[in-house]
Amino acid sequence: MKAVNPYLNFPGNAEEAFNFYKAIFGGEFSMVMRMKDAQGMPVPKGQEEKIMHIALPLSSGQVLMASDNCNEQTFKKGNNCYVCISAENEKEGKTLFNALASGGKTEQPFAKQFWGSWFGSLVDKFGINWMVDCTEG
Repeated sequence: MKAVNPYLNFPGNAEEAFNFYKAIFGGEFSMVMRMKDAQGMPVPKGQEEKIMHIALPLSSGQVLMASDNCNEQTFKKGNNCYVCISAENEKEGKTLFNALASGGKTEQPFAKQFWGSWFGSLVDKFGINWMVDCTEG
């Protein structure tokens, strides 16, 4: 397996969410495709500018990807999927955790755990579940 890349679905605010993530992680979008760009696919009226696919390469080599779900009736925020970030060190872990938690809800504060790692979990302001982990040494 070459990589595991998380793919997120949003109820119409993928672009806003990814600009938020880009401000935290840096980098540039490698792809932004809008619903209107989909050839041969019907697009609901008013959804033409929504995101069909967006990709943000991360410095680790993974790619964070997402799309908008234009059919809001089938969209459900779930709690069964987390994006797990392995930080280089405690400082980076705290910085990432605090940035992602801004406007969201901390489930478990970023702190030293009994198993030896620094770890914390949160739900960001877009309803996405995150884990931040750091094993130093």
